[in-house]
Amino acid sequence: MESAKLTLDPAFEVGPVERRLFGSFVEHMGRCVYTGVFEPGHPRAGDDGLRRDVIELTREMGVTTVRYPGGNFVSNYEWEDGVGPASERPTRLDLAWRQIETNAFGLDEFMTWLREVDAEPVMAVNLGTRGIREARDLVEYANFPGGTRWSDLRIKHGVPEPYGIRVWCLGNEMDGPWQIGGKTADEYGRLAFEAAKAMRRVDPGLELVACGSSNMRIPTFGSWEARVLEHCYDQVDYISAHSYYDPVGGSRADFLASAVEMEQQIEGVIATADHVAARLGSRKRLKVSFDEWNVWSQSLFRGEGSLDWEHAPRIIEEEYDVAGAAVVGSLLITLLNHADRVGIACQAQLANVIAPIRTEPGGPAWRQTIFHPFALTAAHARGRILRVQATAPAMPTERYGEVPVLATAATLDDDRLAVFAVNRGDRPLPVEIDLRGLPQASDLSHVTVADDDTGARNTEREPRRVEPRPADGAAIDGHRLTAVLPPVSFNVLKARLS
Repeated sequence: MESAKLTLDPAFEVGPVERRLFGSFVEHMGRCVYTGVFEPGHPRAGDDGLRRDVIELTREMGVTTVRYPGGNFVSNYEWEDGVGPASERPTRLDLAWRQIETNAFGLDEFMTWLREVDAEPVMAVNLGTRGIREARDLVEYANFPGGTRWSDLRIKHGVPEPYGIRVWCLGNEMDGPWQIGGKTADEYGRLAFEAAKAMRRVDPGLELVACGSSNMRIPTFGSWEARVLEHCYDQVDYISAHSYYDPVGGSRADFLASAVEMEQQIEGVIATADHVAARLGSRKRLKVSFDEWNVWSQSLFRGEGSLDWEHAPRIIEEEYDVAGAAVVGSLLITLLNHADRVGIACQAQLANVIAPIRTEPGGPAWRQTIFHPFALTAAHARGRILRVQATAPAMPTERYGEVPVLATAATLDDDRLAVFAVNRGDRPLPVEIDLRGLPQASDLSHVTVADDDTGARNTEREPRRVEPRPADGAAIDGHRLTAVLPPVSFNVLKARLS
């Protein structure tokens, strides 16, 4: 039986674990908001309409940041519609997803929900149909103490203290022809520069995210980032990256190796940003905000034009299997291994729409298979990320060539070691972990997300079909740990060092 070997040494590390890597995304799309996080009258909802079962699952999942309100939705959104008395808010047409938007849920409700979840906001502004003035006004409403038009309006709405939102996205996927108000790289770069300048005049402490390419398959990938950043490099702190990984658009091996593409994208964006820095003579180094990523059968989606005008329709409600969970685990591992340059990441989306949490109107909420690798990684990835020296068998793929069957990352927090590992292969994989300069290990445990049927899913009728479970056979022999990873599985091995 083929096996893998890992070597860990505390002298070699990527950097600290960035808690913002465990972000999520709430967009006004499908049932993410309405009957997802917000459902007045639900048995588990409070007077504010927020579903407590979803809040509890979000906290269990370990979500640290949440991007809002979009996504494509933001490029036609008027933020003023979502504040103040709900009875006075207008109903609008959302052009992104052809939905009837009641605006019953807006900024004030989102911030109330976020306090319950105990997470940090990542707020997006509309640079599609709106611009500098509206973005500046929103910062004033959210962050200025009082005594001005927009800050006093927030106080009038019952929020005396500023929200203090630190991270702001300057639009969304402005390169995409599907985007309402899409722009050329030069048009967007200039707009992002001026919007950033105005927003910082209101609050100098903001962290700003410029729009990178909407995906790495778009023909302008790389050139878009370069042109945009030539305009706004010194005004922003992050450049965004988005990508979805399709389980039906290629071979099974290609899908299981999706993290290879994420790694290529991260390294390409970083190289482009550093190239611009060199051309500008800047010593500043931007980070990547990978603020949309997930598994999505995108090739089956017929596009926005196929949708009818509805309020909170059931769209893109993916059901995830064990293979999807393994891929999500490998994507999280990739983010950890690039945490020296990836500062923010948001899995899209949180509820119902390609989501780890599913709900039924008036009914239950449950964890999809992809919930578990996220929750386990968020819970156990602490302290410093170690560089892993790995040797492992390879598996052939059509898209990426030969790919290691093992994806892995490791973190060390004082005396607690955690190793995260995905077996992409269809056979059990014995793994030996050499702890080199680390102290003696004890209390070894091995938890896996796996199933004899890699197509197994969690459903309303069987919500606990796939859950993390203890695995047998993990052992310690001096400075050597051994374990066997089940086929197509996400795994966490934990040990105490003394």
